[in-house]
Order: sequence, then structure tokens, then C-alpha cells
Amino acid sequence: MGFFHSFLLITLLFSSFYSSYGSIFTITNNCPHPIWPGTLSGSGTPPLPTTGFRLESGQSVRIPSTPGWSGRIWGRTGCNFDESGIGKCQTGDCGGRLECDGNGATPPASLFEITVGIGDDKDFYDVSIVDGYNLPLIVVPRGVYGPCNATGCASDLNLGCPKELQVVGGESGGVQGGVIACKSACEAFGLDQYCCSGQFANPNTCHPSIYSSIFKHACPKAYSYAYDDGTSTFTCKAYDYTIVFCPDADGSKKATNETISSPPGVEEPTNGEFIHLVSSSTILQQALPFSLAIVLLIIINLLF
Repeated sequence: MGFFHSFLLITLLFSSFYSSYGSIFTITNNCPHPIWPGTLSGSGTPPLPTTGFRLESGQSVRIPSTPGWSGRIWGRTGCNFDESGIGKCQTGDCGGRLECDGNGATPPASLFEITVGIGDDKDFYDVSIVDGYNLPLIVVPRGVYGPCNATGCASDLNLGCPKELQVVGGESGGVQGGVIACKSACEAFGLDQYCCSGQFANPNTCHPSIYSSIFKHACPKAYSYAYDDGTSTFTCKAYDYTIVFCPDADGSKKATNETISSPPGVEEPTNGEFIHLVSSSTILQQALPFSLAIVLLIIINLLF
């Protein structure tokens, strides 16, 4: 069998394997304080194995999804929960519970949004600050067929947030007092022109405002207002999305093996401290190297 046919067969085998699973979300907390990631599934898709949990500084967690899953992932700050999981977060709160259980993030909150493709269909993903901003985050996909576009907002918008958009809070959950989030102009003023509603509810009449332009200048790849699709929505077929909160935090641990898909301050999964939340995640991680071993044996037989 010729090299081209061998390569084609190998590609089909990899495609078949990855099409059987949804993407894995690898969430890393690079902030100097704990965060509480939350997840929300879109209509008609099942919840992820967890909808909310605490993640210490320097820790990472892998969460498996299913083909066709759509939803949001964000980070909460300044949270306090009792033993039953009841409490409140200063930013990104989701109904006053540790597990969000179908509740979305209370604005302002930086959001990672994704629809995972089924089979060979591509994923659609973005990072949105349309509903405001609370934490810097970047998302780096690991593509099945090659590199994909990283996106996100690595800048700390809280530092330059206009006074009229600032959310100020005291010290709680490791987050110091001062500006802890930056509202969207829609939330702050409630005007149709900022919310892209009423007579502004279409791309011809809704244009970037002076506030969304500030966000866009600082984070050119992130959604800054409702019709910011052209430069903010990306497609990819990825087996893993590395979601890093506070990617450029001072004093962060640097990656020991930097690659194209590893942003600054992120450790590769084999080197970092990982929490395994659910058995389905473990099953998926065990299945992956086993299947790759089978493919490797096939490659050897084909080429030699």
C-alpha cells in the first residue's frame, strides 16, 4: 500500500475515534486566588458532569463533553459557600449555589461559549465580554487535523474600566477590594443603543459604542457587542480546549514544554496538578491512549 493511501487510512482512523467523543475542556486557574468555574448547557443538550466547583490557584481539571454539546463556561470570584453548597459569589454568581444546576452567570462575567460539532462537523466557539468582564481568560484548542485559532481576553480590563462601569467589592474568597468586574454599557445604562434592542436590534443599526470599542481594543478576538461576529467567532475540530483564567498573572508557573498550543503560564497536563471530578473523565482519558496505541500498531504494519 502506498504512503498516500496509508496516510489517508490513518487520518480516517483518527477522525473516527475523535468523532465518537465530544471535546475535553481543560480548565486551569492561573490566578493568584481560588476561582469557582461554572458551566451552563444550552437548550437540548445535557449538563456537563459538573456545573460548578472550586479550583485552587495552580490547579487544573479536565471535564469531558459529548458530541453536539453547547453551552458556556466561566469563572466566579469571591465566593463563600456553606457545607450544603449554599452561598454567594461577588462576580459570576449562578443562583447562590456551588453547583449552578441550570443557572447562568450573573453579569458581568467573561464567558467561553461553544457548540461542539457532531461527527466531522466543526466546533464553533468564542470568548464573550458582551455581558461584561470579571476575569481574563484565553482558550487554546488542540485541533484534530492541525492547529486552530486561540482566542480570549488576556488583558485585565478591571484595571482600565471606566468609572461608570466599575463593580467594586471588598475582600472575599482571596479577591482583594477594589474593582472586581467591569459592566457592559447595556447593563450599566439599559439603553437600546447599547443593548442592541428595539430599533437597534439588527446589525445595520447596532454599531460599536465607545465602551465596546474600549473592550475591543484591549481584546481584539473577544466578542465586544452583540453583532461582533466577524472577528470573534472561530471554527475548529478539536479534541481539547485549554481554558486558562489569568493567563498572564504575576508569579505564575511557566510551562516547562512550550508548544504552539500552550499559552504563557500554562503547564502541560502531564506536569500540572489535576483534579479528576468524575469517572466518565477517567474512562475517556484511559480510552484515548489505548486507541492511539492501536492506531500506532496499524501505522507500523502499513509502513513496514
